[in-house]
Amino acid sequence: MASCFRTTKSNDKLVLEFLLLLLVLGSCSTLSFAGNFNRDFDITWGDGRAKVLNNGKLLTLALDKASGSGIQSKNEYLFGKIELQLKLVPGNSAGTVTAYYLSSQGPTHDEIDFEFLGNLSGDPYLVHTNVYTQGKGDREQQFYLWFDPTADFHTYSILWNPQTIIFYVDGMPIRVFKNLESRGIPFPKNQAMRVYSSLWNADDWATRGGLVKTDWSQAPFTISLRNFRANACVWKSAQSSCSAGNSSSTKPWLSEELDSASASRLKWVQENYMVYNYCADAKRYPQGLPPECTVSTTNDKNKKTSNQ
Repeated sequence: MASCFRTTKSNDKLVLEFLLLLLVLGSCSTLSFAGNFNRDFDITWGDGRAKVLNNGKLLTLALDKASGSGIQSKNEYLFGKIELQLKLVPGNSAGTVTAYYLSSQGPTHDEIDFEFLGNLSGDPYLVHTNVYTQGKGDREQQFYLWFDPTADFHTYSILWNPQTIIFYVDGMPIRVFKNLESRGIPFPKNQAMRVYSSLWNADDWATRGGLVKTDWSQAPFTISLRNFRANACVWKSAQSSCSAGNSSSTKPWLSEELDSASASRLKWVQENYMVYNYCADAKRYPQGLPPECTVSTTNDKNKKTSNQ
């Protein structure tokens, strides 16, 4: 665990803050969900490398030198709170990518990404996040985690409603992408998306920019998934299940945003575990940062951003 701490704070103070947060969030990682992979997902590729086990309660994806594997949800959703528990590739996972994301289809697709970039044994996983609107992405933010994501299952959640997108890890917010359409910035709100997960090889870029290649002697690489949950508006026959008779009182996630306590947790994560923020990469944007990056700033002196 100690190797994952990349921070300017003293370890004693950081550990104390972390223990306090665990007390607040302890219940978030032990929720009991009723997802069933036989009912909720289709295996879309992998030639037998994706396996549904335990009567649909568990799914594994495998990667070897010949192929990876992947799944997609049977339903499409237009807004929701999507949760999935994952246990990532242990040991030397360099070159591998575990993807968990929402996406529509077509050249102007919308997409909300979690990607977990493998690393050499003993080094922390890199959590890569991105948001695409109308076919345009390039909104990357990357984080280390404060735990070993290969030792046990952890809950990764995407809240997507008309006001905001929030990325959560075990109930802890790590990133926010706000609806800033009033400023002329596109926001994904018109295209229904499916849920996808896959395990694949990307050793041309995934680990240290492609310097570390996949060690195929460690194959097959395997991840495990369980407890899928979609509190969401199902999109079917060009209609939303939330279009009539459903309000924020019965579906609170439709209007959910960060409260002050959650905003403090977000700040804690970004100060201690964010390792890349496109909104702070002036070299990448010599003509000026993207417009959503200049609307407001956090108090973090090192990471200028608005859509945190």
